[in-house]
Amino acid sequence: MTVYFIGAGPGAADLITVRGARLLAASPVCLYAGSLVPVELLAECPEGARLVDTANLDIDQITEELVRAQAEGHDVARLHSGDPSVFSAVNEQMKRLDEAGVPYEVVPGVPAFAAAAASLKRELTVPTVGQTVILTRVAQRATAMPPGEDLATLGRSGALIVLHLAARYVDRVVE
Repeated sequence: MTVYFIGAGPGAADLITVRGARLLAASPVCLYAGSLVPVELLAECPEGARLVDTANLDIDQITEELVRAQAEGHDVARLHSGDPSVFSAVNEQMKRLDEAGVPYEVVPGVPAFAAAAASLKRELTVPTVGQTVILTRVAQRATAMPPGEDLATLGRSGALIVLHLAARYVDRVVE
């Protein structure tokens, strides 16, 4: 039994990787954040799969589901929006699975910043114009930003700054 942390892409069901789609189609248990993952992706799950919307579950409840699936001998597709390596909160889950002795793998996804650049028909790096991209977020209710990673400090670098989940804070960001 393996838990597969699968990047579900930036919100369009057809922007999941081939590997992610294949693992999703083969996993009899799927945990997903209903508020973030396209519901159309669930059609890829095998018939009769146990589908668990984690939008209202805390980390303990999610871990219980993952450990339960392992005890039952089932692979699990754990869908995360975007790519699990960027702002996904997957680290907390991996730590708990390590403690429980549950094996897992991470399957990359299409990050939102790549999808945004594609929809705008733009390259994020342009020779002699800009070769550095900073991926960050604005501090809100989530974890505070580390010292020196505030937008004013990062902005002084002159690099392109890509803000994750910041559309509703445009006025604050512009200031």
